[in-house]
Amino acid sequence: MYTHEDLSELQNRSLKLQGWIRQQTFSPEMEKTLRRFSSWEVAELIFRINQSTFRGKLAADPSLPAGEVEPDGRQRWFSLEEVNELRRRLRVNKRSLMPPRPAGKRAVRAAIANFKGGAGKSTVALHFAHAAALDGYRVLVVDFDPQATLSHSMGLTDVAEDHTVWGIMARDLIRETERMNRGPVGAESGAALPRRHLPSAITELGLGELRITDFIKPTSWPTIDAIPSCANAAFVEFASAQYRHLNPDWSFFAAVSRYLDQIPDDSYDMILFDCPPAIGYQSMNAVFAADVLYIPSGPGYWEYDSTTSFIGQLSEALEDLAHGFDAELPTGKIKLPKAFLDLRFLITRFEPGNELHRAMQEAFAKVFGENLAQHPVEMTRAVEQSGRFLSSVYEMDYREMTRETWRRARSTFDQAYEEFRDVLIGAWDKMEAGE
Repeated sequence: MYTHEDLSELQNRSLKLQGWIRQQTFSPEMEKTLRRFSSWEVAELIFRINQSTFRGKLAADPSLPAGEVEPDGRQRWFSLEEVNELRRRLRVNKRSLMPPRPAGKRAVRAAIANFKGGAGKSTVALHFAHAAALDGYRVLVVDFDPQATLSHSMGLTDVAEDHTVWGIMARDLIRETERMNRGPVGAESGAALPRRHLPSAITELGLGELRITDFIKPTSWPTIDAIPSCANAAFVEFASAQYRHLNPDWSFFAAVSRYLDQIPDDSYDMILFDCPPAIGYQSMNAVFAADVLYIPSGPGYWEYDSTTSFIGQLSEALEDLAHGFDAELPTGKIKLPKAFLDLRFLITRFEPGNELHRAMQEAFAKVFGENLAQHPVEMTRAVEQSGRFLSSVYEMDYREMTRETWRRARSTFDQAYEEFRDVLIGAWDKMEAGE
């Protein structure tokens, strides 16, 4: 017989092992730190210029960041801050190295969602965030998943549930209820609306007074911030059902969207959502706030079957929102009925030499057509290691393995990210200023 006490003991054992793993993976202080990048990486893989051209630029301007030189003098290593300063100051053939970003528009938001576990959502979100940062973009990642894999991979482990998506939703409930209580009349009848009374267990937590920045945490990457998750946030689904009972008129699905609308438009370039493996209050918030929906799926038949079920259930949920709520409700910059600026399916854990995988890729292409991403994420040894050690391929030092193994793993994410970036740039083009 096993009780909650046995489960608690097993968790304590696991937490001890987690601490050991973090010490091996992160710094001795158990804080994740970002490695430096070699001049070879900076020139050829980040700036996409010839190494000799890069060395010539550095030699011509001694005021540019010089990085740290290896003892043998063969290679220089640059921090990401130095890489970004070089990006801002260098021009190659009169061309700026800054990434494209339309002026006067807010950050573009992408949800990475599928309710099948193991589809690669967190892996894709992590690698896209890191690739975007190396591309020169400022990124905010929002972890909606109580498993908190993305948060832990970002080095964020000591997180209170008040500062997760649950806190954002509770804060929104309080503020929206206060706004409704200030309204003098109902929209149709003209009669006074009844006041909604929230219990002190919610109002006295101080969540209504939290600032926008209280939820945003820095990461080891200087241009990536995160709204993290934690295991204690798992109760958000139960709490959200209770909140809707307390205020049936609360447009719960727009809570995160309203929160993001309060962030200045020029604070970030991209906002990425890592969704839980379920359709619920958290995932509906992510999907509703997103401009672009990315759906990862493994290459097997059952994963294809699950993805088909996911888009069917998501369609029904969005239809219910479209018909179940007044289109005039304050849903922020995202309006009802919900529409995405773009939609893509991405095959993950793909093995090009596997006949079944190739057949399933053809099936995906036949069904989803131009909505299927052209570059699947391939399964390589380095990709497996990145998941095992809570790090992306971009964080792994290529000297710890053969350069070819590392480069092949990086290449698969580079191609997938570049396609993702082009999709987001296309979404920016479709987005009206002020939306």
